[in-house]
Amino acid sequence: MNKSFKLSIILCSLMGMGQVVSAPASNTPITNSKDATKYTTEINQGFSQRFDLNNQQDFEDANRGFIGQLPENIITNAKGETVWNGKQFSFIQGNAPSTVNPSLWRQEKINNIAGLFKVTDGIWQVRGYDLANMTLVEGKSGWIIIDPLLSSEVAKSTLQFAQEKLGKKPIVAIIYTHSHVDHFGGVRGIIDDADIKTGKVKIYAPEGFMDHAVAENVLAGNVMTRRSQYQLGTPIAFGEKQSVGSGLGKTISTGTIGLIPPTNIIKTTGEEHVVDGVRIVFQMANGSEAPAEFNFYFPDKKALCMAEVVTANMHNIYTLRGAKTRDALGWSKYINEMIDLFPQAEVAFRTHHWPVWGQSRIQKHLANQRDAYRFIHDAALQLANQGKKMNEIGNQAFYPKGLENDFSTHGYYGTLSHNMRAVYAFYLGYYDGNPATLHPLPTTQTSVRYVEAMGGVKAVMTKAEKAFKNGDARWAAELNNHVVFADPNNEKAKMLQADILEQLGYQAESGVWRNVYLTGAKELRDGVKPTRVNAQGPDMLRGMTMEMIFDFLAIRLDHQKVDGINQNINVFFTDSQENYALELSNGVLNNTKARVLKNADATLSLPRSSLFKLLLSKESLPKLIQSGEVKLEGNPRALETIFANLKNFDPLFNMVTPTP
Repeated sequence: MNKSFKLSIILCSLMGMGQVVSAPASNTPITNSKDATKYTTEINQGFSQRFDLNNQQDFEDANRGFIGQLPENIITNAKGETVWNGKQFSFIQGNAPSTVNPSLWRQEKINNIAGLFKVTDGIWQVRGYDLANMTLVEGKSGWIIIDPLLSSEVAKSTLQFAQEKLGKKPIVAIIYTHSHVDHFGGVRGIIDDADIKTGKVKIYAPEGFMDHAVAENVLAGNVMTRRSQYQLGTPIAFGEKQSVGSGLGKTISTGTIGLIPPTNIIKTTGEEHVVDGVRIVFQMANGSEAPAEFNFYFPDKKALCMAEVVTANMHNIYTLRGAKTRDALGWSKYINEMIDLFPQAEVAFRTHHWPVWGQSRIQKHLANQRDAYRFIHDAALQLANQGKKMNEIGNQAFYPKGLENDFSTHGYYGTLSHNMRAVYAFYLGYYDGNPATLHPLPTTQTSVRYVEAMGGVKAVMTKAEKAFKNGDARWAAELNNHVVFADPNNEKAKMLQADILEQLGYQAESGVWRNVYLTGAKELRDGVKPTRVNAQGPDMLRGMTMEMIFDFLAIRLDHQKVDGINQNINVFFTDSQENYALELSNGVLNNTKARVLKNADATLSLPRSSLFKLLLSKESLPKLIQSGEVKLEGNPRALETIFANLKNFDPLFNMVTPTP
């Protein structure tokens, strides 16, 4: 085989690492969506009677300091494709329809309040044009930007609008509050690499930012991206019987994602920096809402940025897309520390939702947020220590009255149910201690046997239909799910399951629970359709370490096909002078930095830049070998053994029906 053997197999396999290939947005109405049942209507009416949904404080805070809105409320990319459409949320006004939990409806009415807002002297926010907010702080010579949104098109458009209202000044600094992509992905819409190289712009970020910004969605990226579609409801449209938002914000923009590495890393609580004449005091909060995160305070403005550590809803201890479980106790302690560090704050703003004004209100807000995460932690472990199992813990209904009556601690995004289960899993894992659950059968086999034991498909569906008719939708969903997995071609069972999930979605106070249920209902009725998602750009790929890339390749390796084969490959990066040893043995591929294998089967020498030429510019390997940029020595079949035996992941695998 030619020495230029199909190295493109390696590189092409990395192009979609952790991401679904972008496709035309479906976002279509749910076929045959139904009205709310009388039980759903009663449940939703109960929320209206239970809570003071007419309380105007949050509405007043969200509208305070309003300056103006983007005229069209639509943002497009260079091709004219819409990447943000604020008009699709315009139906959310007036009283809640019976198909939406009225508490969630209230939250999304507030999230609909979009535009440019003054927070305090020298600080403004752009809110409601992406999932997150962008904040502008006026320095002596230019703008300090906090969190440049998710995509470059939206960041560029909203910044231009803000500068039309506030005055055009250069950007002198950017602050990434944490390592989640909706808080940094739009950076290339407002600055470029030259701004960094010349020292014109500095970028501040918490310690560990780059590692976590790039790494979180890599190894489990395919499954996490698929589950994110459910969490955010991207396959469904917006409407009274569809999505109304995520609780944390409306939805994500669909533009171009980028990443420019930070120039200044913050490592310790109490660090003070003067940025373009503006004093900023930082508080580290790594391991709370994100593995790399900080809060910070502007002492001369008495303004506190709470990042995403404190929002206007209960956040996720466990996020439904499947990220690592967070430390609820540590989270509560960071907020508790914030109370003591910044008692003089007169305004507190965050990177989602709206600010809070007044020292006493801020202190109360922080205390309630602290207590919410502390309660979730302590209550879950108290029950676990009494022998309660995870699902029993997730069904505990008690929530302290002071928190129940504070909308900012309601489960619009995270919920008491899945967060308390998350605490159990954080400490104790998936096993509940009962030997009967230690080695369960695969899901489909379990369903087949349950259906058989209960008298067959017709009998189980009859029981599920009766439960659903009597308002017991959760039990109906569990029963009928066995039928769907035991008999996936049973259209009547799938349509029944869709009807059941739809009502559960209508009842949910959590925006993401609603999205999950309604996306499941849509896919049961219409099948799995391509949906437009953000494909991470070249910056994210460049930010990956070689270890991340090789680890992901190892996950894709077909272990059975290479079992019994031993191969040793040296990879040498000529620009960084780094060596990696790739060792295939016992069906697994190990990679070790700085190890050089003697008598290697093959040696590949290339600079990282050549790797990215192959990945991003699609230059051919033979051309790069001919130019001398890449050198391959030894047996090319050693590479073929590994890289011709990589599994492809289906980015649209089944969720509510069995995966083949």
